[in-house]
Amino acid sequence: MSESYDPPQTALDILHEDAQLIVVNKPAGLLSVPGKGAHLADCLLSRVQAAFPQALLVHRLDRDTSGVMVFAQTPHAQRHLGLQFEKRQTRKTYVARVWGSLEPKTGTVDLPLIVDWPNRPKQMVCHETGKPATTDWRVLRHEGKTTRVRLMPKTGRSHQLRVHMLALGHPILGDPFYATGPARDHERLMLHSEELRLKNPEGGTSMKFRAKPDF
Repeated sequence: MSESYDPPQTALDILHEDAQLIVVNKPAGLLSVPGKGAHLADCLLSRVQAAFPQALLVHRLDRDTSGVMVFAQTPHAQRHLGLQFEKRQTRKTYVARVWGSLEPKTGTVDLPLIVDWPNRPKQMVCHETGKPATTDWRVLRHEGKTTRVRLMPKTGRSHQLRVHMLALGHPILGDPFYATGPARDHERLMLHSEELRLKNPEGGTSMKFRAKPDF
């Protein structure tokens, strides 16, 4: 990864800021947190902390995934938001473009996942030792040999959406780990965190944040 890590040098795209939290539209190709080694130091967390020194990490998106990501402004907010993610009280919606014509219009993937140790960080389906993972999908439209789909994960496993789409026979376009052939031949992973719903750590007000994909 070190050779290929060339994150976009775009300005922070701040969607929301208040006393409790900061919401940012993460660009594709940028790590959420630092990797191992100085060459992997540039990440969204460090960029956010350059503007908001008190900002704290709450959750992550894969390097190649873009979209809505929230940071806490205080330790209390970090704990509160972290528990919301842990207890699955947040609602996350993604948009993806996948290879092939996905049918039917809606469905659910319920396949347990575990790390594929010899090939990590890849994940794989394993009915014996995998952790429960569930994803709902809804087809938005068919686009030639591809399908635009909305994905609603009920769990938050690593690479969940990517492995679940692969398991359906429709890998996400541009996926360097799971797509092959023409499905892989795209300038970026076509996976975007479009919407995040959560409760404000101060008062519990429901909040919704959205960012449109650039594909």
